[in-house]
Amino acid sequence: MEDIWERLELIVERLGEISNEKWNESAALKEYFDFVSEFILYIYDVYEIDRSLLDEEGLREINHKLYQDILPENYEKSFGNPDYAVKRLGKAYGNLLCFLYSEIRGCIAYCYENKMKEFVSLCELFIEIYCMFSENDRLPEPKEIKNAIYYYMYDYADVLVEGRTIEGIDCSNTFAVDIIMDSDLNDLRYLYNYGEYISENEIKTAKFLNSLSEDKVRAMAETYVNGFIKGFETMRIDLSPKKSVNIRYTIGQERMVKYAIEMFRENGLSPIIFRYAVSRINRKLNLRTGFVGSPANKQYDYDHRMDEALFYDKAFINRKLEVIEETYEKNKETAYVYAGPAVIETFGEAPFKPENKETVIKLDEKQQKLSVEYSSKAAEITNKYIPRDKYSFTIIAYPIPEIGDNFEEIFDEIVKVNTLDNDLYRSIQQCIIDELDKAEYVHVVGRGSNKTDMRVMLHKLNEPSRETNFENCLADVNIPVGEVFTSPVLTGTDGILNVSEVYLNELKYTNLTIEFKDGKISSYTCDNFSDEQENKSLIKENLMFNHDTLPIGEFAIGTNTTAYVMAHKYDIIYKLPILIAEKMGPHFAVGDTCYSYSEENRLYNPDGKEIIAKDNECSLLRTSGDAEERAKAYFNCHTDITIPYEEIGGIYAVKPDGEEIAIIENGRFVLEGTQELNKPFEQ
Repeated sequence: MEDIWERLELIVERLGEISNEKWNESAALKEYFDFVSEFILYIYDVYEIDRSLLDEEGLREINHKLYQDILPENYEKSFGNPDYAVKRLGKAYGNLLCFLYSEIRGCIAYCYENKMKEFVSLCELFIEIYCMFSENDRLPEPKEIKNAIYYYMYDYADVLVEGRTIEGIDCSNTFAVDIIMDSDLNDLRYLYNYGEYISENEIKTAKFLNSLSEDKVRAMAETYVNGFIKGFETMRIDLSPKKSVNIRYTIGQERMVKYAIEMFRENGLSPIIFRYAVSRINRKLNLRTGFVGSPANKQYDYDHRMDEALFYDKAFINRKLEVIEETYEKNKETAYVYAGPAVIETFGEAPFKPENKETVIKLDEKQQKLSVEYSSKAAEITNKYIPRDKYSFTIIAYPIPEIGDNFEEIFDEIVKVNTLDNDLYRSIQQCIIDELDKAEYVHVVGRGSNKTDMRVMLHKLNEPSRETNFENCLADVNIPVGEVFTSPVLTGTDGILNVSEVYLNELKYTNLTIEFKDGKISSYTCDNFSDEQENKSLIKENLMFNHDTLPIGEFAIGTNTTAYVMAHKYDIIYKLPILIAEKMGPHFAVGDTCYSYSEENRLYNPDGKEIIAKDNECSLLRTSGDAEERAKAYFNCHTDITIPYEEIGGIYAVKPDGEEIAIIENGRFVLEGTQELNKPFEQ
């Protein structure tokens, strides 16, 4: 560590000299290096001061300065904007230096968490590239800069990738836990201790939770924690060997999370809480996994979603996989006692429709295939040390103030939705399952302008008295209650899936249309852009995760009409997260089944019948003796696409003799025993 402080001292000294140095090349390049060096020095100044002595206004001012450059109102002239960087710095350097600046922004997190090894190494990369411009008789070739970036990522994989892998399973990083457990949560200065962008969402959420009674917040935490514990019971997994749980939440929710930490500890589980990855080496598109704040600018995140294309090749992914496996092997006892993630999602932000830019860095076709290969192998390694059939999870969601003036009312409604009567839904859903289990396939058709027309093939039940195709899903791992789901047979599953608007993986899709042949995607489009190729690229990159095709991993019928009516009442149906939206109509998941990597676990519904529909023709390849075939078993993604009730013309269980039994018609439940589900519509 002594070496780090010596290097840090030299870095700070060198950075301080940059703005005073003169060189005769491009004024724009000089402006860029001056700006970034001063930005790094400001981060370091923030690191050195005692922020506990500052009042809330002083902390807010620091937070704004750290993020002001990429905020939407300033982004047009930010070096973090690929369009502006290319315009000012030229095509040769614009993308490369824009990426460098976006990576440098990770220094904020490194300093707040005292990760000075990461801070120092990244600053040294910046200085190395600066010297290429300032200390030579010629401007560097773009390839020289790209090589410097490549070798930085390759050489520091043992720091960046190892660190990310460890913090996902180890309780020793107590940065966020200390903020939650040691702060006075009524003093909102604590929000600024993370180093994340703090918007009105975080401030108003914290104030609102502080205004609730202790009993109410404790009850929210109990619903969340009990859902996680019930997951082990439902899946018949032994919780007793487990010692840790990964808590994921949005800043502002600390009052509830504090109760949850205490409850998990009472169950023998210590909290693992980590920040979403800030280095591109550990990022996946614009997704953020960990504790998060509101994005300072979603367009900025979207513009940099594939920056790894600068260093993504076979040697790099092999290096990354090697580090992941070595890290797990050294920490296999820690990995073994990991119980899984407990996630608190948020929703309510204005749907984001991205702008596509020609200047952004993108994976080429070869790199896209490599990314699919990497995801598959990384998941295989993870499953080796953390077997999917040995841990569970839970997800619950709450709104953020951005949802509108009715935030507090909506929040209360969501609390009610999250605590609906399990027993009532259990019996109603069993009526649906009993009818579906007599069917050969399910026919789903849209109404009005919705073009959906899908035939979903079901597994044959050899012993109907003891077996079932559908899981009776209650409020455990997926809160709230309200769906029955299955893994369809792919062969013969054909048709068109269409939805007018849907919000998936933080992106809004308009008139999303996907066609299936034998259960796999054969074509796809949407109306987000006027250019058809842009529409296809949006879907392939962000919904299919660069796979050429994906199978249907799940078909489900959502039964939570209470949530649906609530969503219409407040006009938030297209702001709801998948977690709730999937309970509000039929949905189809593209990617893996719900049982991926845990197919051998025997699962039973409350009526005692064993769920046998856990595989499809893809997942069965895991048993192949051929390694290449086994690699095709999993896709390491699962995205639910829900058709809202008002767009449903009918859902029919079709028996082998052709008889059709209606489950839903014209957006209402019509099967005998399900009429209770229509009451929220009447109210």
